[in-house]
This record gives sequence, structure tokens and C-alpha cells, in this order.
Amino acid sequence: MKLLLSVLLIVISFNLSAQSPEKFWVKSEQIRAERLLKHENVNYPGDSKYDVTYYKLDLKIMHTTQTISGSVIMNAKADTLNVSTIFLDLVNQLAVDSVLCNGNIASFTRSTNKINITLDNTYNQGESFSIQVFYHGTPPSSGFGSFTFDTRAGGAPSIFTLSEPYGSSDWWPCKDTPADKADSADIWYTVSNPIKAISNGILEEVIDNGNNTSTYKWKVRYPIAQYLISLAATDFVEYINYYHYGSTDSMPVTHYIYPETFNTTLKNLLDKTPQMIEVFKQHFGEYPFINEKYGHAQFGWGGGMEHQTCSSMGAFGEGINSHELAHQWYGDAITCKDWHNIWLNEGFATYAEGVWIEATQGRSAYNNYIANEMNYAKNASGSVWVTDISSVNSIFNYARSYAKGAVILHMLRGIVGDSTFYNILRTYTYHPTVSYGVAVTEDFQAIAESVSGMDLDYFFQQWIYGENYPRYNVNWSKSQLNDSLWNLRLNISQLTNTNPIFFTMPIQINITRIGLSDTLLTVFNNQQNQEFNIQVYGAINSMQFDPNNFILKNLNVTVDVRDEIQLPAEFVLEQNYPNPFNPTTKIKFTIPASSLNDFSKGEGTLTTLKVYDILGNEVATVVNENLQPGVYEYEIDGSSLTSGVYFYKLTNGNFTEVKKMILMR
Repeated sequence: MKLLLSVLLIVISFNLSAQSPEKFWVKSEQIRAERLLKHENVNYPGDSKYDVTYYKLDLKIMHTTQTISGSVIMNAKADTLNVSTIFLDLVNQLAVDSVLCNGNIASFTRSTNKINITLDNTYNQGESFSIQVFYHGTPPSSGFGSFTFDTRAGGAPSIFTLSEPYGSSDWWPCKDTPADKADSADIWYTVSNPIKAISNGILEEVIDNGNNTSTYKWKVRYPIAQYLISLAATDFVEYINYYHYGSTDSMPVTHYIYPETFNTTLKNLLDKTPQMIEVFKQHFGEYPFINEKYGHAQFGWGGGMEHQTCSSMGAFGEGINSHELAHQWYGDAITCKDWHNIWLNEGFATYAEGVWIEATQGRSAYNNYIANEMNYAKNASGSVWVTDISSVNSIFNYARSYAKGAVILHMLRGIVGDSTFYNILRTYTYHPTVSYGVAVTEDFQAIAESVSGMDLDYFFQQWIYGENYPRYNVNWSKSQLNDSLWNLRLNISQLTNTNPIFFTMPIQINITRIGLSDTLLTVFNNQQNQEFNIQVYGAINSMQFDPNNFILKNLNVTVDVRDEIQLPAEFVLEQNYPNPFNPTTKIKFTIPASSLNDFSKGEGTLTTLKVYDILGNEVATVVNENLQPGVYEYEIDGSSLTSGVYFYKLTNGNFTEVKKMILMR
């Protein structure tokens, strides 16, 4: 749901051990068990006494009366000893007519949104039983609109579901938790003609009932979470193309579109879907439901929902299309075990949008995409591990669950490297501990550590269970040691955070040298205030901190001119980036050594950086203080400003320069 010539370095501690993957795996399994006890602090819905193996929905859905009626079969196995009673989740607004257990009438009672059922026997762990519930009524709508009777423009009836996160039990009796997937399902819908009822898996049969209704029988042969079982029904236009996964093998890619919406532009967009599947296959592994289908069913909600094998779409575009498709791997084939870990669904799908952009538009476009997601991620409140899962808005907070989740994967890619990163994702997709099952963060961490051979506990602890992001103040200088050897002194300090107090991260440093190629190296920053001295062959010209923007951060960089006064040589006011922007942008400028007359005092000179609107009114003062020579970067937050043209002005002594920037909402 919607990126060397003779370099001599002082040894820098980079604490990523070279232990065997097996040792990391054992360690990660222990950590995972400990954290599950620590973080599973919510009474999660769903009866823990049994394990669902199969669902069959056989429902008649009438738009004219806005009612549903029929039955749901659930096959299950006891998951503990002495199971004689169970419950299913179903809202009280739906009336239960009768319940069968193994084909025999069973007694039941209703409590708050539950059906409490007495079984026909006492079952021990692993023993199977079957429940069938007959019911009827008008389903309510909760969350994002769990069950909706709608009317399209022009009066055509439309019916659709969107059950994530807690809406399945609004319209059918089930164990309403993603932690327990059914191994398979049959989904039968009877609707009035000419409505077509679209769902998950393979359409095995359409029966004309002879009374102006038809029954659509869908079969799901892969494990499926309850909230991914879906319905989209109206008089669709059906358009099919194919994903060719072998020289003689193909899978249908079927699109169900409103007749008034289907046109050449949309057709051309939908025709990109097989290419998207191919791109994601290369990065994540083969499409996980290759023996069924993929496709889209248009519906009346304003976003998209990754219903298994057939995403429900309220809009179309490369971003949302790639997002919902990626969920087939991360969200559907592997489902977050609980809504605390929703980033395993939404962060992965949001990152996949960048994967598609990089594959089709190049690395520069990917970098721009990630920079934009970083701007959103900086607004995240609290940990990525969602504390309050009673709130739908809290679970699906874009800044936290989507943007910051995606940026965390980008940062992991920066640490382990491109090849290892995608090996991690492909291993995760088909790892026996999670494939076609459920996962928590510790599962993904264990696989990432096993594949990379790195201890990544520091990374996941601070970025998943901590909050905010590092705010770096970096001061550097260069000095010549002899005819060929120079020293880069690098001081990294962080403002005090809440949790963690400061962030531990490997940080790339790019050193440019006069007449020589650049040098890219990594330091491991594991102190709040830490200094590195790095010896480099050749004359140092400049230093770039995190040049590939692998870290979510705020950054202020200064040059200590008391050690080296030749650089910078002149004032520079750079164009803000990004521009146009919304809502934040960065302004970078350079104050030359010539602006400071007495280096021994190091008092700096008065520098102002102000922002004005198009009428010349001052709207913000960014800087108004004595600054020493160096390179500075400041972030501007335009959240309180209206869209339009603005100007920023840098003043230092006799130097003044003005540049234009554009805020676009």
C-alpha cells in the first residue's frame, strides 16, 4: 500500500568482523528470540490455539440490497493440547445463522466481534478439524474501507474490499491476524450480471446460474494472509498481456479496468508490467506466484492495495504500479508477522520504486528519488518499529513506515555494497524460514548477516528500534608531511539524540587530490566525538563526507584554516538542491581564507544568509553569525511558506550574492 594511486592510510578500525556466516546466523537467532519476547507486547487478534490450513469463501454479494450471505469454511490444526473451544473474528453487525464442526451442528455464542465455538471433540496438537460458518448481513466499513458498495460515474455498480490491517473480519469470519496464513483457499463469489467478480489466484470456472447471476470460482494454491483475500467487482474491461519467464513458458498479466478509463495511454502503461516483473526478478528473485497470475483490478479507493496476484488500483502510474507489484514479493509472499513490523512490507515496496527508477532511468534518477524519500523520512516520529498498532494512521505513517523504511534499505546497500545487498534480498525472498510465510525484523537481520558476513546488530537496533537520525558537525584540515605524503585530519561529532544517544555508522569519505584521481575510503564512526588522521599520497585538495548520500543525516562541514589556509580560495554560493523543492532544500556556500585577516584569533567574519519572497520581504534568517573560512551547508524548511519564487542572499563583508529558488507544493 501506496550508488588507486598509491594511497597510504593509517589503520582505521572498521568493526565489521570477518566471522563465518554460520556464527552470525546462530547469534542472530538468539537475538531474534530475545527481541520477540521484548517487543511482542500487544494482545494481538486471532485465536492462538489453532493453525489455519485452508479457507473457502462461498458468498452471494448483492449490490441492490448491499448485503452478503453464504458461508466460510476454515480447516485448521490444533496448535496446543486439549483444544475444545476456539473463536473466529467476525464483526457483530453480521448475523451468524449456524456453525458446523466437521459437518455437524456446533454450539456457538457471540461476544465482541467474535464467534465462540464449541468443537465436537477435544483436539491435541497437530490434529485437524473443519469449521463452517453460515452468515449474512450488511458489512460495515473500517480502516481504509474494508468492504464497500460503490457506484461509478455513470451509475454502474462497483463493489470492492481493502481489508488491511483489521478489516477482514468486517466481511468474513476468519482468524484476523497476518501471523497465520492459510496454505490455500477457494474464493467463490456470486454476483449480478454483468458484474465480474475478480479475486486472487486462478479463475477456474464461471457458472451462469440462469437467474441473472454468475458465480466466479477462484483458486489460490499458494499460502495467503487473511487481509490479502480480496474482491473487486464491476463490469470490467479485461486486457491481458504476458510475462515470459522462459523460452516456452509465460504467465498471464491480466488487467481489469473500468470501461470509461481504458485507453491507449493506460494500455501503454500497463504494457510495462511484464518489464517491471523482469526487473524485480533480477533483483529479488523470480515472481513468487508464477503458477497463477499477476494483474490489476481497478477500484474506488484513492490509492493501491497489493492483493495477492491482483493488486487493486485506484490510480495508475509507474510509481504506484511498481510499488504494488513489489509487494507480491514483500508483503504477500513474505508478510510481516505483525503490524509492528509493517516496514518489512511498505519500506521494501517503497524502495522497489527506486529499483525500477534506477533500472529504467539510471543511477542519478535513483539518487534523486532517495534524496526525496530522505526528506520525508526526516519527519518520522518515533521508531520504525511501530509502537501503537491500534491506530491505522500510526501503522501506515508515510514518513516512518514507507520513506524511512526505504531509506534504511538504501543505507544497508551502502554498507554491504550493491552485489551483496541484492544477494541478501534474493536470499530473503526464498529463505526457508520466511518464504511464503511471515517475518519480523530479526528474520531479515539474520539473513542479511548470514549473506554479508557482517555483524549488523548496531545498524538494525538504532535504525529500526531507535528514532531520528544523526546530525553531524564535521571539521577537517589538511597538512603536508613530506614531499609526497599529506595528512587529512577529520573530526566527526554528533548532536545528542534520544535513542540512540548517537549513531554508529561506517561513513564514506572522498578525498580529491591535485593532479591525481580521487580516493574513496571508509571510516567507522562509533563515538559521539571522534577524530581520524588519514595519511594520503599526493596533495589533498578537498574532502567530501558521505559523497554518495548513503546516510540519512543533517550535515555541517567546516575547514580548519589554522592548519591549512590555501583552500578554499574564493567565495562560492551554490544553487540550492533540490530546486524546485518541497518542503526542504539545502544551500551550500564557501567562505575563503582571504576573508579572515588574523588566523591566529580564528574569530571569523560576520556572515548572513537570508531568504526573501518575490516582493523583497524577508521570510527567514538562516545564518547571522561570525563564521570562519570553510564550506557550509544548511537545510531550509519551507513547510510554513506558500508555493512560489524566493531569493536567498549571502553577505560577508563586501561580498554579496543572490540566487533564486522555487518552492512547489
